[in-house]
Amino acid sequence: MKNLRFAIIGCGRIGERHAKLLGSSLINNASLIAVCDINEEKSKKFGELYNVPCFTDLHKMMENEEIDVVSVLTPSGLHSSHVIELSKYSCDIVVEKPMALKYLDAKKMIKKCSENKSRLFVVKQNRFNKPILKLREAIDKNFFGKIILATIRVRWARDQKYYNQNEWRGTWKYDGGVISNQASHHVDMLDWMVGDVQSLNAKINKTLVNIEAEDTAICNLKFKNGALGIIEATNCARPQNLEGSISILGENGAVVVSGMSMNKLETWTFSDQGLNLEMNELYNENPPDVYGYGHKMYYEHVVDCILNNKNSFLSGEHGSRSVKLINAIYESAMNSREVYLDDLNYEIKLGN
Repeated sequence: MKNLRFAIIGCGRIGERHAKLLGSSLINNASLIAVCDINEEKSKKFGELYNVPCFTDLHKMMENEEIDVVSVLTPSGLHSSHVIELSKYSCDIVVEKPMALKYLDAKKMIKKCSENKSRLFVVKQNRFNKPILKLREAIDKNFFGKIILATIRVRWARDQKYYNQNEWRGTWKYDGGVISNQASHHVDMLDWMVGDVQSLNAKINKTLVNIEAEDTAICNLKFKNGALGIIEATNCARPQNLEGSISILGENGAVVVSGMSMNKLETWTFSDQGLNLEMNELYNENPPDVYGYGHKMYYEHVVDCILNNKNSFLSGEHGSRSVKLINAIYESAMNSREVYLDDLNYEIKLGN
């Protein structure tokens, strides 16, 4: 079977995880052959660590026609421009979350990748958490019956030192706040589990850190299937992270997946006793950080889809749904109004 040759753009904090998986033979049929960062010191560090060529210009790197897939791990506000530029080389592309800050940019990315025959995959590693996969199975098999209420809670700690590590963090142009960055995986999970949102009402606040965007947000949602939803997200938990969770309540039962990154099956209870589980370690992972364990399974999925020409549930179209939802949350919060998701006639600070 062919070995897919990966390159990485962005040698920062999250780049370390991607580089380790690809550059240390941890993913079957995948290898790392180049790295790139505008910061020469960071690029050189990754290059030396994994014994691959390092670059500060992505176009110079792409002169190597052996590159099959590029992982875009740059600041969020640069994802769209980097993906669009890379699509011209007709390579397949992995892009970290969120795929873009603006929904219209996400649609442009999808269009350009389609035109240039580049497959686009969005990083959603928490979809591979064992309790999350079990929850998705319950959704697919209609264990809940009618869904009544779905809630996500992100209670993490990000102090001023965290934001001071890079100038782009917490800015409207390149990052946004807790909703667009830290909670984006959880917003995606809410959308993936429950479905289309009809309307929402949100509030955001900046309280404990000196950044442009918000560190705390709340949002009420009405789904098209009649369910209600709640988003609670903050980077102001002190002195440490508390939880990253999702709970779903339906007419026939309830499930809560808690832990630091939706990695612990806390509650699984259904009226039909035959559907209940023995709660054991299989559904209680303990990752060392909020990133969880899912990146390895994520890359295995990407490699399998490319080599075997399979469809992915992590395509650009799937990834754009949470971007649309996040944009609507900011529109609601900034203009103090209920926003309907079918209405895209608005412009927000995020990405500008």
